[in-house]
Amino acid sequence: MKKESKLSISVEMDENHIPESISWESNDIDENIKKKAEAALLFFWDKADNTAMSLNLWTKDMSIEEMSKFYFQIIMTMADSFEKATNEDQMALALRDFADFFGEKMGVIAPTGKFDSKQDK
Repeated sequence: MKKESKLSISVEMDENHIPESISWESNDIDENIKKKAEAALLFFWDKADNTAMSLNLWTKDMSIEEMSKFYFQIIMTMADSFEKATNEDQMALALRDFADFFGEKMGVIAPTGKFDSKQDK
């Protein structure tokens, strides 16, 4: 028996079409409430065109610090997903390494010294 899942995204925008609020809901969640979000990145693979299509939204209230954490977590999730889908553990490790580099440089995670250049030492 097939099951259909639905995801609904609502975006309220100001007069300049800049998102002021983002909310989403899914029929897979037990509660029938809209969940609030400050940002959303959604990607689709178009096999016919052999391209990725994306929806990239964030509210004007989202801080650079929040955006940095968001992207750090996305890169880590991409590494996990890529490894699960392809079994390419070395490429997933490279993505995680980049995520750590990004996280350190953006102040999301504590510095380890791993990415310091020889000039900095």
